[in-house]
Amino acid sequence: MIAMLNTLSSDYLHGKEEVLRLSMIALLTGGHILIEDLPGLGKTTIALALAGMSSLSFGRVQCTSDLLPSDITGLSVFNREEGQFTFLPGPIFNNIVLLDEVNRAMPRTQSAMLEAMEERRVTVEGMTHHLPDPFMVFATQNPSDQSGTFPLPESQLDRFLICTGIGYPPEHLERGIIAGGGIRERLEGMTPVASTADILAARKSVETGIYLSDKVVGYIYALVAATRSHAMIQTGLSTRAAINLAQAARAAAFLEGRDYVAPDDVRGIAVAVCAHRLVMRPDQETADRGGVLRALIADIALPLA
Repeated sequence: MIAMLNTLSSDYLHGKEEVLRLSMIALLTGGHILIEDLPGLGKTTIALALAGMSSLSFGRVQCTSDLLPSDITGLSVFNREEGQFTFLPGPIFNNIVLLDEVNRAMPRTQSAMLEAMEERRVTVEGMTHHLPDPFMVFATQNPSDQSGTFPLPESQLDRFLICTGIGYPPEHLERGIIAGGGIRERLEGMTPVASTADILAARKSVETGIYLSDKVVGYIYALVAATRSHAMIQTGLSTRAAINLAQAARAAAFLEGRDYVAPDDVRGIAVAVCAHRLVMRPDQETADRGGVLRALIADIALPLA
């Protein structure tokens, strides 16, 4: 997994190392990732690179206002030769599913993803169909102030382990990108460096082989509890958010080559895991949730462990 991350960073996607690291953390914990930024900054390219280097199956959905739930989950059609209905799986039945511009889909279609993201299955016409393992949704969305967007509700945002942005690349990197053009063609010829079995084994190691001390658990609880009494926050972090933070910290430690979680692992991943879950008070809705969380974290002392 570490070799995979290094290959992605060094060969294909200079300047996006942090987003790649966060994507790997989501993959290693069985979570999903939401990338929010302007169009044209490489969100789709990262998803393609992750699938290409991991030999996982890849599906893509371009979200639009007329997209139907069945366009994602699949549907049953009548087979005249067999005299019965046959289920045709949709793109959600892939290991990595790119939901491009997810907030351009109508709320009804957005809600169709809830069962798939949480339960790893979909139900069509009363029949339950299980999704492959590993399964990861890599969603992108444009800023909510752009035309034709439908903000994701809190219940949908909570299904994403991580929410982050990309930002503009540094000047020297952007000059190189302009001179060399896009890399989509190069991605088609990528050589996988990790099999499905490798990823499942790494996920098992993250789950059972990374030690989480009582002091670090206490640090996670202190962070979560602080959000519940903050003057600017209406609804603080849930227990599920705390569990996700611990899972992500374990994966971060694994990528660093350690078998234990350090307090810095928690602090380094907290904003990406937690900020999008905060519900601000009505008079603070325009506040930067990431900034509020960073200030809150700065006031909590790191445990000596």
